[in-house]
Amino acid sequence: DCEEIDRQITINVSDTGEGIPEEILGSIMNPFFTTKENRNGCGLGLYIVYNEVAKLDGSLKVDSKEGQGATFTILLPIKGGDTINE
Repeated sequence: DCEEIDRQITINVSDTGEGIPEEILGSIMNPFFTTKENRNGCGLGLYIVYNEVAKLDGSLKVDSKEGQGATFTILLPIKGGDTINE
């Protein structure tokens, strides 16, 4: 879902998966961090998203509880006179 509030675009992406354990939440956006067995994955996905959002002067936040899925929120400032139309 996407909306414009206070000259800022908010994009929420949610899932209904296993959720993210609290003890690793602070590490999930680090480069090469993965929870996959046998390092079956490079652990760069969230790191790349985090950096691309930061380049746009935005932020990426995550809210998750084990067993309840996760919601990632991307906040991007609106620059210039552009607005979104729904």
